[in-house]
Amino acid sequence: MSKNQREHIALITGASNGIGLALTRKMLSENWQVVALNRSDFPADDRFLQNHLKDGRLRAYKVKDLTDYDSLRHSLEEIKSKEQRIDILFNNAGGGLSELRYSKQGRELHYELLTVVPYIILMELKELLKNGSLKTVINTSSQVFRFTKEFSIDKLEHPKAFRKMYGPYATSKLALSLWTQAIAPQLAKENIKIRSVDPGINNTLRKGKDSGLTAGFELFMKFFSSPPTHGANLLYEGALGKNSNETGVFLFKDRIADLKFTEHAQRVLEKISDIYSHEFLGGSFQVNG
Repeated sequence: MSKNQREHIALITGASNGIGLALTRKMLSENWQVVALNRSDFPADDRFLQNHLKDGRLRAYKVKDLTDYDSLRHSLEEIKSKEQRIDILFNNAGGGLSELRYSKQGRELHYELLTVVPYIILMELKELLKNGSLKTVINTSSQVFRFTKEFSIDKLEHPKAFRKMYGPYATSKLALSLWTQAIAPQLAKENIKIRSVDPGINNTLRKGKDSGLTAGFELFMKFFSSPPTHGANLLYEGALGKNSNETGVFLFKDRIADLKFTEHAQRVLEKISDIYSHEFLGGSFQVNG
């Protein structure tokens, strides 16, 4: 990729930590502008990022809680009022939990954050994407769903059991890749390409923060996994590399890989589209206690 891309703009969610932070640094070093949607501030002692916040090439928008629709709506409206275009949308924000928790809207929190919210962000920022030149969406997924033995849309919203990593986290990432596949033909009519990408195993552990990982895998990640720059590079290549003309595909190690349970893809898309239309746009929801 040529480094003379100052006019290109990437929007990255979850850009202040882990893979998102590494990706932000990479895009800026490639002379991109970066629009960041974060819950936390960028590191105050990072002179590279702080300098770009000052010169305007890095523009940060805060969101209190991505899964709280009032908070998310406010942040997205601010972006739409201040930004004119986006070339690549990186739906990267995420994380794992160690227990079953529910969003303000009454859905399991992994599903809300990892499956539903990326769709909402895409729909809300689609006009900015259409104003850009590359018109590309990259959803950060995970190959952990290869261990998923069964898939049910009802269990996505209200799982009856919980397992770290291999439970709601894995099925929510699978659902993300499924709707990515299902929506591709619709977006193609507007010249928008979309792919889901596995960023590999990266050491994104943060002191004092629940990782949502099993004890064994957390130990493996701490001592043997790659730094977040590895995942950032895979997301970057997923957007701009050899598969840049593909749409609807899932990329694993920068190669197109098969998805499981593709017979559910259209139904997943219909479900989250209904949530977006009736709850986010409609502004109402029912909490399931």
